[in-house]
Amino acid sequence: MNGLRHGVRLVFDRVRGKAALLYPEGVLVLDDVAADVVARCDGKRTVAEIVADLSRDYADVPVEDVAGLVDDLVARRILGPEGRPASDPRPSSVDGGEAREPVPVGLLAELTYRCPLRCTYCSNPVDLSGYRAELSTADWLRVLAEARELGVLQVHFSGGEPLLRRDLVALVAQARRLGMYTNLITSGIPLGADRLAALVDAGLDHLQLSIQDADPAAADAIAGIAAHERKRAVAALVRESGLAFTVNVVLHRGNADRLARIAELAAGFGADRLELAHTQFYGWGLRNRAALLPTAEQVAAADQQVAWVRDRYGDTIEIVYVPADYHGTRPKPCMGGWGARQLVVAPNGDALPCLAAGQLPDLDPPNVQSGPLAAIWYSSAAFNRYRGTGWMREPCRGCPLRDVDFGGCRCQAYQLTGDAAATDPVCELSPQHHLVRVLLK
Repeated sequence: MNGLRHGVRLVFDRVRGKAALLYPEGVLVLDDVAADVVARCDGKRTVAEIVADLSRDYADVPVEDVAGLVDDLVARRILGPEGRPASDPRPSSVDGGEAREPVPVGLLAELTYRCPLRCTYCSNPVDLSGYRAELSTADWLRVLAEARELGVLQVHFSGGEPLLRRDLVALVAQARRLGMYTNLITSGIPLGADRLAALVDAGLDHLQLSIQDADPAAADAIAGIAAHERKRAVAALVRESGLAFTVNVVLHRGNADRLARIAELAAGFGADRLELAHTQFYGWGLRNRAALLPTAEQVAAADQQVAWVRDRYGDTIEIVYVPADYHGTRPKPCMGGWGARQLVVAPNGDALPCLAAGQLPDLDPPNVQSGPLAAIWYSSAAFNRYRGTGWMREPCRGCPLRDVDFGGCRCQAYQLTGDAAATDPVCELSPQHHLVRVLLK
């Protein structure tokens, strides 16, 4: 007897001609049978009752298949016993649904690189001189509309600090009006009760609040200002608003030992989700890598603490853990594949396949003011450079995991080897894996 959990929506995507589940930092496109199952999850019916109802439209519906789907969605925290009733959003007749592949699901809208914080791990570009001329409100409204036409179902408003844009409420309203799931990634510093209420009224679905540490002094030192107590106050406002709420913490040498205390803090905030992500070394994070890179002992201890945290808080908070890049033996996939699922628009309008791709030599990123987003996504050299697997060299070309990790991160490969087409050196199969090992000594 499950329904949609807090922060989850079931929608119909006319671009794909399919129903989709939208939830904090996730999109799940459903086939017709799965959509019929979810639409019957009203918090009252049992799996057996759902199967009996489905049998009117489908022959031989296996109970175990329906139970497996429901169990999977419960494990993903999309369905839950205290959830809201779902209803079928699909029209009686469906036209289209023949979208050109690949169809993007997410847009990272970097509204501004201005920020009140000075975090040493910030992934924004070190040189911001090229980003002072920000897109206008009209530009962003058009970009959002074009993104939805492409198939984007979720937009992440980020920066910098997106709250420094006076038009944020209007942009959230536009995204929600277009049918997209809206996520605000913020330091929280400029957020007051009135602004938060306006964002909720505009249709904001989810807010992700960054926390630097559980220790106030250490948190303020990383942030570069006295911000910790302000974040406590903002967390209380968000909890009272009823928004789906994630606490995001970047882990590094200075705070990885306090992971359990950080989880306790997030639980006290009333967060629905806690994202614990080891530093990714781009922008300022790369410049400060020597001071931020955790030791092997710290990473092993953090892994153990995560297991304890999941056991302690996992029934009430979703715990998302992003492992330390350099300490693994397999690389992370780049944005679900270069030019496959996600795109980024920078404050100046540059469109990028990933957050850090602007650093790659000769990429020549297209700008949204020079042409429609569809042409950029499908036809630009930048988005096609590492799309798919045809560009790969050995050992990636012959690797059975090439469609899983896509050769790893192109930006990380460039930073470590000077060649963006190289196998990510984090991979133990890379001929340049020793470059990562040296950094960990």
